[in-house]
Amino acid sequence: QKEPEPPRKEQLSVRKLRVVLFALCSSTEQAALHFRNPPRRIRRWLRRFQAFHDDHPELSEGKYLSLEAEEKLAEWVLTQREQQLPVNEETLFQKATKIGRALEGGFKISYEWAVRFMLRHHLSTHTRRGVANPLPKEIQGNAGAFIEFVQRQIHRQRLPLAMIGAVDEISLFLDVEVLGSDERKESALQTVGNGEPWCELVLTVLADGNVLPALVISRGQHPSPATIPESILLESKENGCDDDEIMELWAARVWRKHTECRGGPSKGMLVLDCHRTHLSEEVLAVLSAAGTLPAVIPAGCSSKTQPLDVCIKRSLKNFLQKKWKERAKDLADSDSSALLQLLLGWLGEALEILGNCPELIRKSFLLASVLPAPAGDSASPRRNGDEQEELIAAMEERLEIAKSRESSPGSPENDAAEADPEILHQLFEGESEAESFYGFEDADLELMEI
Repeated sequence: QKEPEPPRKEQLSVRKLRVVLFALCSSTEQAALHFRNPPRRIRRWLRRFQAFHDDHPELSEGKYLSLEAEEKLAEWVLTQREQQLPVNEETLFQKATKIGRALEGGFKISYEWAVRFMLRHHLSTHTRRGVANPLPKEIQGNAGAFIEFVQRQIHRQRLPLAMIGAVDEISLFLDVEVLGSDERKESALQTVGNGEPWCELVLTVLADGNVLPALVISRGQHPSPATIPESILLESKENGCDDDEIMELWAARVWRKHTECRGGPSKGMLVLDCHRTHLSEEVLAVLSAAGTLPAVIPAGCSSKTQPLDVCIKRSLKNFLQKKWKERAKDLADSDSSALLQLLLGWLGEALEILGNCPELIRKSFLLASVLPAPAGDSASPRRNGDEQEELIAAMEERLEIAKSRESSPGSPENDAAEADPEILHQLFEGESEAESFYGFEDADLELMEI
């Protein structure tokens, strides 16, 4: 039997590198939709890129930014994503140029450098091992100090698990023009964007595995939805809310009610990201009355220390986008009220499933190191990464996401951007391009890539 030929060791064209960079900044599926290329082909280009640079490491050494400058850029990428702001070709190159000029007096920028940078610093959006991936040096130190503080407070104050919470929001952006167009309706709903979001979802989970009601803030004037799931509290504002107002509504309608249901004040802790440090006096008053300490995650550290980031937020985003994708072609003529009703139904369905997964939620708090590991459990980054992958897979199975994804694009065996360098090397060297494309030879495939 003929041995499969290894991937060819050649540099990708600028056009292909641009597609790969888009996939690393957003997702393979969005890159496929934007550039009209199959996801399988994009992943193959990524493998070819890595194979080439494994054989030519000198091309990436000392050619562009210093390690110090790259770490500053990686910090920026992480904090942008925490705010659900776009990281794309334009914003990445602008920030890289600014940092390069400030630190080094200019540098050479290219798509080859950008792709290598995203891979080297584990910045792919679909990584499923965030708790195991190293952070930039300064951010890593901040994350360690935060974890030490949180665990010390939990131990000293003997905080009950039902009073240790994590809160964060998901912003949903709806592009009405795209929805009304003949094509690309599937991309009309996004979880990253500039401008004002269509809806904002505030999620709260507890270390004992329970899920508190989700607060949904919708923008615009429309009739009240006919049915609202019991797990959702809806606020409709013509002009939306700013961050202070969102947190004030959440504190009054969600956290205060939770503490009152427990029979009065008891000490607690709330994990939230640093973009909530502008907490208003009203919010702080509610937390103080409930004996709740706000544990503010340092900038760029959410991927390691926010329990909601470990598994739940990404799974919920994928679930909502899956539901949207299934219905997008039929929604062009729907008014805002009908779209909101659909969203509330999907979210209610997801929250019901999450409510039946207390063990997965508790595990998220452990993997984020908010809760200390059980005595005698010597967890390593690799082991934590393995457990996070298993946790995400289990949550996707409950939400029935995995079945709908093409060959599970986010999984490490299919998406090279997620694996560590050793696994990447094994994947690139061991996979047959011909086998992946049902017997086509490379020469045949090249004709399809024009």
